[in-house]
Amino acid sequence: MTNSNIAQDSAPNALKILWFIPTHGDSRYLGTSEGAREVNLSYVKQVAQAADTLGYYGVLLPTGRSCEDPWVVASSLIDATKNLRFLIAVRPGLTQPALAARMAATFDRLSGGRLLVNLVTGGDQIELEGDGVFSNHADRYEASAEFLRIWREILTKSHNTAEEGQSVDYEGKQLSVKGAKLIYPPLQRPYPPIYFGGSSAAANELAAEQVDTYLTWGEPPAAVAEKLALVRERAEAHGRKVTFGIRLHVIVRETEEEAWAAADRLISRLDDQIVANAQAAFAKMDSVGQRRMAELNNGGKNRSREALEISPNLWAGIGLVRGGAGTALVGSPQQVADRIQEYAALGLDHFIFSGYPHLEEAYRFAELVFPLLPIELQQKLPGQQLTGPFGEVVANQFVPKAKPSTEVPLVSQS
Repeated sequence: MTNSNIAQDSAPNALKILWFIPTHGDSRYLGTSEGAREVNLSYVKQVAQAADTLGYYGVLLPTGRSCEDPWVVASSLIDATKNLRFLIAVRPGLTQPALAARMAATFDRLSGGRLLVNLVTGGDQIELEGDGVFSNHADRYEASAEFLRIWREILTKSHNTAEEGQSVDYEGKQLSVKGAKLIYPPLQRPYPPIYFGGSSAAANELAAEQVDTYLTWGEPPAAVAEKLALVRERAEAHGRKVTFGIRLHVIVRETEEEAWAAADRLISRLDDQIVANAQAAFAKMDSVGQRRMAELNNGGKNRSREALEISPNLWAGIGLVRGGAGTALVGSPQQVADRIQEYAALGLDHFIFSGYPHLEEAYRFAELVFPLLPIELQQKLPGQQLTGPFGEVVANQFVPKAKPSTEVPLVSQS
């Protein structure tokens, strides 16, 4: 990174923990308006500032017609945060690569080098057609590969101070540019890191050839290991190395019993029709990853804890009605930390979490689990070295004693 205010990516074996900005809505219960919260600037700022203060590595902003636009939302949060990185989606087919490169460079410059880019090809044909994209699965991935080649070259060449060396010409089957050029380069060289997730053969090849971090949804460890091995092997064939990440929800409480009770409450307002409608919509998608998520809850037929706990502490209940990431880690702080370490042992070092409601759960997860993990927390800016006291002062004079195993690690002190 070029910005000294951003924690460096150099800590050995450190895990990068990201949170989630719920621009498609937030609630205490899935599938109902009960306990729901309005998506507005005030609320997304609260979530972002909580993640920033607690030391999360960054936040993911989702994309799609059910969400507020991620670039607009992230831009509104630059000045509200200090260190937080923003993992923002670009969608080939909706945005041309030269414009996307300009957007990325501008955001990276204005945020002080805090942009992470999430390439989203898309797997919902109905949604894509509504946005004017009528390509089939194979053509979309071919377009995504060409998009990245152009995007990466434009951003890379933008650092060249020689005028004649900046322009990019490319002629592909899906996309072409002639004389594409970027005047203002991004702060990060050669370009902001690229994240990408997909489970099809075309997605694996794209990840192996071009992306920096390959993301998987939360499947059982054995299935995740198979996916990682395949992408790793293909990347090596291209002479490249790829880092890996996973997208999960989390339900953590001080005891295992409390955590499973919270999981039950989260889906307690669902009825058969809501689940059936959601599963019917998922079945129409051509996304291999979404199909794998649906298989984990048997197309919505599994409802009991025993059937939905598909691996120790891995629960498929969220996927009953939520598209995309449909699994959650459920358990006590130590159980959740153990499962994270189990995934980390497979080679994963990026973990993107979310929980309902996202504001409270950002705090709960950080307070209960951060102390149990080897994680890379954001560095404080100079002059911000708070030393406490932490917790409520008792009887106007007694300061609570710190307990190293449970003290909230707001930010690293190194």
